[in-house]
Amino acid sequence: MQRHGMPYARAGQVVGLLGGSFDPAHEGHVHITKAAMERFGLDRVWWLVSPANPLKTRGPAPIEDRVARAKDVMQHPRVTVTDIEAHLGTRYTAKTIAALQDAYPDVRFVWLMGADNLAQFHLWQDWQEIMERVPVGVLARPGDRISARLSRAARIYRKERLIGRAARLLGQAEAPCWAFTNLPMSQKSSTAIRATGTWGADDGKDTSKSK
Repeated sequence: MQRHGMPYARAGQVVGLLGGSFDPAHEGHVHITKAAMERFGLDRVWWLVSPANPLKTRGPAPIEDRVARAKDVMQHPRVTVTDIEAHLGTRYTAKTIAALQDAYPDVRFVWLMGADNLAQFHLWQDWQEIMERVPVGVLARPGDRISARLSRAARIYRKERLIGRAARLLGQAEAPCWAFTNLPMSQKSSTAIRATGTWGADDGKDTSKSK
């Protein structure tokens, strides 16, 4: 199914959602995307390139530039780069997921995030609504594994975690459900790329949707 200006997905498919500023996108994003498809049994992944936060005086590069860069970096037949949030008019992850579920009632969505975001997930707007709406796949980044496993979200939903090979069933599981996978992560970061002066974004951390 596909609406005008919206990504394509067939009924019954499992689609992973990887949100962030992608300021800029790099091979680390590509690495975790491919790993997520394999580890969590995903049919497709959508990169949700987020609009600038209107509450910040200094923001990321223009969304058109970030989308173009992301499409150059992530070239895979099962991955779609999209600025869908700008079209939906949503700013918070919970609202974005709700809107996507309304638009694609026959598609199963999985929210993807790094372990660093799980560590502070309880600070996100309506974070428990996210957990109750969709399965969540967490990809470990260097140095964030312990804090993520001890996070408030991990403690509250400890009984809903899929362990080991069961993580491949994440997309078919009913929320609340989540899985955590350790990966040999790329050390490349958007912050480091911006520091080289080769990318035109303003200062600010790529938080992969910490909202």
